[in-house]
Amino acid sequence: MELSVVEQRYRAVLAVQAGEPVVEVAARTGVSRQTVHSWLARYAEVGLVGLEDRSRRPHGCAHQASAEVEALVCELRRHHPRWGSRRIAFELGRHGCPDPVPSRMTVYRILVRHGLIEPAKRRRGRKDYVRWQRARPMELWQMDIVGGIMLADGTEAKVVTGVDDHSRFCVIAQVVHRATGRAVCLAFADALQRFGVPEEVLTDNGKQFTDRFGKGGEVMFDRICRENGIIHRLTQPASPTTTGKVERFHQTLRRELLDEVPVWPDLDTVQAAVDVFRHEYNTDRPHQSLDMAFPADRFTPALTAEQVVPVKLPARLTQPLDHALVSPPVPIPAPDQVVAGAVEFDRVVPPSGNLQVAGKQFWLGPARSGVTVTFWADTDVIHLLVAGSRIKTIRSHLSVADLAMLLRQGGRPAGPSPLPLDTAGRPGVVEVDRTVNRDGKVSLGQHVVLAAEILAGRRVGVRIDPTTLAFFDPETRQLLRTRPNPLTPQQIVGLRGARPAGPPPQPSTEPVRVQRRASNSGVVMVAWQKVALGRVHAGKTVTITVSDTELVIECDDGLRTIRRTTNHPVTRIKAHRPRKVALDG
Repeated sequence: MELSVVEQRYRAVLAVQAGEPVVEVAARTGVSRQTVHSWLARYAEVGLVGLEDRSRRPHGCAHQASAEVEALVCELRRHHPRWGSRRIAFELGRHGCPDPVPSRMTVYRILVRHGLIEPAKRRRGRKDYVRWQRARPMELWQMDIVGGIMLADGTEAKVVTGVDDHSRFCVIAQVVHRATGRAVCLAFADALQRFGVPEEVLTDNGKQFTDRFGKGGEVMFDRICRENGIIHRLTQPASPTTTGKVERFHQTLRRELLDEVPVWPDLDTVQAAVDVFRHEYNTDRPHQSLDMAFPADRFTPALTAEQVVPVKLPARLTQPLDHALVSPPVPIPAPDQVVAGAVEFDRVVPPSGNLQVAGKQFWLGPARSGVTVTFWADTDVIHLLVAGSRIKTIRSHLSVADLAMLLRQGGRPAGPSPLPLDTAGRPGVVEVDRTVNRDGKVSLGQHVVLAAEILAGRRVGVRIDPTTLAFFDPETRQLLRTRPNPLTPQQIVGLRGARPAGPPPQPSTEPVRVQRRASNSGVVMVAWQKVALGRVHAGKTVTITVSDTELVIECDDGLRTIRRTTNHPVTRIKAHRPRKVALDG
């Protein structure tokens, strides 16, 4: 008959008490002598009950957080939904914790256990991703522009941003109506005067920063960098990770501030909120990339208050503009300018984004909630305008009686049509702004029109007359290209963002500087004209100044001037890269 565990232990205890050696009893039972001694002690303490199996569960767990710490972790997460496990663990250690500060993984398990976060799937790291960081502050600034800030007047504001590469300290956060080259340079100049001059600046290829994909000239930003001894570095096209630090700042700015308010009242309100966020970002927000340090602790300006050195700036940047940067108010039309039968009236977009006028709905979207929209209407067409800019044009459903009712309900006699008409009632000359895609094309209504491959990625203006499309630079009104007009009058009326045209753009009278690489026989081609330089120049890159009548070639042995024999336009500025030759072995 098989004995139970308690009976075996009890017989071993009785044998030892009867005088048998502990070593023999342990060997016969199949246990160590220390185990027999523990049985004797437990039997002497509580009797036969002490010989039963005991639980091996520990009385406590050194790595398990207490209930008080769990409650504190959950409370921090509920008050700060964007904080992750590392930030919560840091804040517990920063402000004091009743128990030893839990690790990041302990906080993560607490959040998962209480359903405050979803368990994250384990991701494989990118082996080809190279992280880099400058060794000291003021060695490199990263700059960029972020948009998407809708104002109550229907316009979109943008923020010019700059981050120190070593410390992640935000040196620039300037809100502007339009991110023009002048606005970007003013924000950059203000940062230089406050913190000093960095050694290098890294930007993308936006036209505010460079003319790399234009004529290759020097923009105002380049001039500021050159005159102050700053090395201006540019990213490769389509490589946003190169400026990853400032892009990461944009993500934080959007997620924690800009996305919280769909429509801002005005520019000053946005700037005040951005200034508060910037101060908190620099001084009170730990960064995981800095091992939870604060940017302000790692940033040291190049200048102190006693060492201020004037920054060299172009004269046209320091002088005030003659005209205001904001759009002038829309003038009230004089009696002789009133269009007979047409009515203007204002409506505020509701939260749904769906306006209703005289039984017809006008969809504008929730993003324009609270924006005042001006209607210009007659019996033929209805124009919708925001801050003086036409955003939509549709066929009118209004009768003469409807227009009279709208006039009695607060409307006013309308001035000239936002889209002018010629004497035959057809659309007059108008302009629109478009961004050229990577294929060198723009979209105009139902047509995709080729502008020029060399204009890929640029913002251009398009002047539309009955027969011609003229592509020009919106800031300088310099003529870039002309194309035939494929649009019908009805399509011109429906173009998004059309406005009355300004003065005709003028072509540039300055020569164009291009680069060409000589072939193996020493020949280069520019504007479809071949020029033989000689085999001594084979494989070399030369610079050519192209005017209407001549080509000036800069060679190692001096300048060569050659008469131009073609009238083809220049379509390529940079030289082709040399082909890579595979090496044997």
